[in-house]
Amino acid sequence: MSDAKAPSAETIAKLYKRGSVTCSAPLILLWCVSEFLGLGLYAKVALGVQVFVFVAHGQPNHSEKFYDLSGSFTHLALVLTCLLSEQRERSGRQLFVAVASVMWMTRLGTFLYSRILRDGKDERFDKLKLVWLSFLGAWLIQALWVTLIQLPVVLLNTVADPATATGLGALDCAGMALWFFGFLFEAAADSEKLAFRSVPDNRHKFLTTGLWGASRHPNYFGEIVMWSALALVCSSAALDGAGGAWLHAGWISPAFSALLLLKVSGVPMVEKAGEKKWGADPKYRAYMASTPCIVPFFGSVGTVAPQQADKKK
Repeated sequence: MSDAKAPSAETIAKLYKRGSVTCSAPLILLWCVSEFLGLGLYAKVALGVQVFVFVAHGQPNHSEKFYDLSGSFTHLALVLTCLLSEQRERSGRQLFVAVASVMWMTRLGTFLYSRILRDGKDERFDKLKLVWLSFLGAWLIQALWVTLIQLPVVLLNTVADPATATGLGALDCAGMALWFFGFLFEAAADSEKLAFRSVPDNRHKFLTTGLWGASRHPNYFGEIVMWSALALVCSSAALDGAGGAWLHAGWISPAFSALLLLKVSGVPMVEKAGEKKWGADPKYRAYMASTPCIVPFFGSVGTVAPQQADKKK
């Protein structure tokens, strides 16, 4: 594996510095989850799966091939752990959040894995793989992400829920309906992009039609809505007296998801890549200026046809 240009000593030093942060911060936050929410078992399961895949395949092969797939498996491991380690009768809302989570992880995991099989790699990892510590940081961040994202499912399923006798309330039904809306919205956005990219002529074009004409990141919008919906169901249980006010900690899930998508690994990285490819194209500039980042608005400039990227190479 010979790169045309070897990374500079400065780049390597920066990656080690970055890795020290991206490794230590998730470990500290996972410790906080263990200590303050009493969820040490779940933090250990998430950490164990991610470190195992990194050591067994990721680092030896300098490969991110199983990164997204291992994330889905870690989600599944946490859901199964909370269902199997707590032997009690489950309420309708407890089963709903668990099944909803499995549906989401199966669809998204399959989509992401098929994408990396098609593309061969994920360019977000190109630099990170140069230094083992920065590469490991990506896996530890995923362990933290899975643990925090699954809080509504884990928290709700570790308490005795009075809804086993009383049934679902209006707030539960609203949360469930909202979850289905978010799930379908994200799935539709991913399907539109997959169909667009499957056309060879679109290889150097950007998508501005359908849901992508209403939001620059409609898939992220759907994901945030889904986890907000499950946090709402978790809060509904807290209001009914299940487990106490600490169940409201389920809102950490959509908050952390939004933070990652809007400020860390989602929007910033995607839009930086888009700027590099199409930044000089006036149609792209108009699309970026007139189309909402996350919350969709049907009526933006995104109804124009996809445009050809500037050809400078």
